[in-house]
Amino acid sequence: MARFFIRRMLSLVPTLFIIVTLSFFLIRVAPGGPFNRERDIPEAILQNILKRYHMDEPLMKQYTRYLGDVLRWDFGPSLKYRDRSVNEMIDNGMPVSAILGVSALSLAVFLGVGVGIISALKQNKWPDYTAMSMAVVGISVPLFVIGPVLQLFLAIRLKWFPPGQWLDDHGLKAIILPAVTLAFPYFAYIARLTRASVLEVLRSDYIRTARAKGLKESVVIAKHVLKGALLPVVTYLGPALSGIVTGSVVVETVFVIPGIGRPFVQAAINRDYTLIMGEVIVYSLILVVANLVVDLVYGLLDPRISYK
Repeated sequence: MARFFIRRMLSLVPTLFIIVTLSFFLIRVAPGGPFNRERDIPEAILQNILKRYHMDEPLMKQYTRYLGDVLRWDFGPSLKYRDRSVNEMIDNGMPVSAILGVSALSLAVFLGVGVGIISALKQNKWPDYTAMSMAVVGISVPLFVIGPVLQLFLAIRLKWFPPGQWLDDHGLKAIILPAVTLAFPYFAYIARLTRASVLEVLRSDYIRTARAKGLKESVVIAKHVLKGALLPVVTYLGPALSGIVTGSVVVETVFVIPGIGRPFVQAAINRDYTLIMGEVIVYSLILVVANLVVDLVYGLLDPRISYK
């Protein structure tokens, strides 16, 4: 496994290099620019601004300069937020987005696996129908609808949770609504995956053998069924993390959360090249590392997988 881990870590380098290169040039060829205004800027002032950010240089020189900065983990100054660096903005927002993302993913996995197991064991009974109905709602309804609905009923009318403030004012209660909103569609997918996988494993020969040996049903489920049934769920965690990372942009906007999602949206609107690039690199790094972890966990759950 150590050799596999080293090979995968080395493969991250060309992957991130391609992401940085494509993102850099695609942003530059997109219409508009960070210094476009409704009223034209005098040419002399515009040239001074471009020179300050080295944007008057040839494109390849800008690219090589940026690669050197990225290797030093320096994403440069924001082109729109004066006197603020991209590193500073990411450092301030990343802990908030991380808390939200980890809370949502943990909630989705815990509830999704639990509900999926109960649904499979109670197949074609009311718990099964109730769980799958909730899953259909979670898959069908988008986040920008779920969030405001939860705010309306649970925050504004019932006043159980704060409608939008973050931890400073309301402590851990402020995490619940955004985390539930972000987790809901992934809980639905995981519940459906778990149900289907558990039903398939329950029909396997080795499960019949385990029951024939007189093992308790709880032991059969915990030690034999779950290990095989969780493989599709673990495989889904990579794309799930990707969706949670991008979905947090919507949730952070709805609940006014000071993470890195909202600045990313504003950066795209404002053509803030350096902020866009910095967040793309951070998001990409999170996703490739998450996929690596999923591969390692997959091998631990399934002994048939070889890392040679």
